[in-house]
Amino acid sequence: MTKFFKLSVCAALAAASALGTACTDGENDFTWEEERENALSLAASNFVDKTVIPTYRDLADAAVELADICAEVEASVRENAATDLGSGELCPATQALVDAACRKWYEARKHWELSEAFLYGAAADYNIDPHIDSWPLNATDLQALLDDSYRMSIMDAEYAAGLGYGLQGFHAVEYMIFDRTAGTSSTEGKPRTAAYKRIEELVYLAAVAGDMANQCVLLEASWAGMESLDDRKSGMLEDAELEPSRNYGYGMCNAGRGGSDYTNFLAVAQQILQGCSDISDEVANTKIARPNTGTSGEDLSYIESPYAKNSKTDFYDNIVSVRNAYLGTVPGAASVSSYLRSVDAEADTAVRNAIEAALAAIEAAPAPFVNYAGSNNPLWCKATEECNALTDALDNAVAAIGR
Repeated sequence: MTKFFKLSVCAALAAASALGTACTDGENDFTWEEERENALSLAASNFVDKTVIPTYRDLADAAVELADICAEVEASVRENAATDLGSGELCPATQALVDAACRKWYEARKHWELSEAFLYGAAADYNIDPHIDSWPLNATDLQALLDDSYRMSIMDAEYAAGLGYGLQGFHAVEYMIFDRTAGTSSTEGKPRTAAYKRIEELVYLAAVAGDMANQCVLLEASWAGMESLDDRKSGMLEDAELEPSRNYGYGMCNAGRGGSDYTNFLAVAQQILQGCSDISDEVANTKIARPNTGTSGEDLSYIESPYAKNSKTDFYDNIVSVRNAYLGTVPGAASVSSYLRSVDAEADTAVRNAIEAALAAIEAAPAPFVNYAGSNNPLWCKATEECNALTDALDNAVAAIGR
């Protein structure tokens, strides 16, 4: 098992860098580039320690708890098979667990959406993003899987890890625990109440929830280090042979040093801004515009969280993730925004205003989003426009911060 330094040293290293930067020509004043690096090193350490790691830790905690509840749902159905696999409603004991699973799904989902401004690093390199957040679920492949007695006999979290993106992650769990029959008359997601048809559905549910928990713990470990995990989490990764090969937080906090992909802290800041730009573009043109203005069946079904009816919250939290990454989560602390404001206040103001405009436009649009697929709804079109304006402001910031 590879060991890394604890991420708590991140801020200390940044401060040491700020104090120990070489002076120019023996003078006590820094060069302009050195001043920039010192400021951005502090922004990087705050970003990692105060935004990325806490977000992934909360996500991992919620995902592990969700997996535990889903395993309890399976056990309860087995215990109460006469009711829970019958033609009526779930028994009270199982219903309470399904209700709890839905509540925990929403909690885990929020933490995931709040992480989408930093889908680079482990989320990209280990393909965790598509692994746990591809949609829509492939119902045809799921039915074939449930009918395959051999594959179901070996189904567990490790086997679920190889099922393919259309059968994994948040939307697989969502498909199994929320009411899929709720139509446009329903304004919010509702827990499933109908009895399950077969035990294989519950075996699958527990397996994909366990796999998702492993992936979320991997995200935490990849940024905070294996030694930061509790015994259960580290054991999960060891059992699944998912221990990360590197520490992304350490690399981001140590730009220009060995073990980092970043040549300097300007590159780190530009990466943070680019991650924000990427998700604002995705919210605008993939998550909102495609199903809102599309006409094909594929476009109309391309909706995040349709059964939980959580799409609008997903979009809003994605833009909050941009705000957290750009402004930081500790008021007054060094951030990419605070540095950009010092060198190009106009560019910083443009990003700040665009973030708030995008959030306001999403908030003003009708919900649940799934009920408006193909409607070309003007308020959702406005949200698309404001998210695209945010992308433009962020792209300008990428250039402005390097000038």
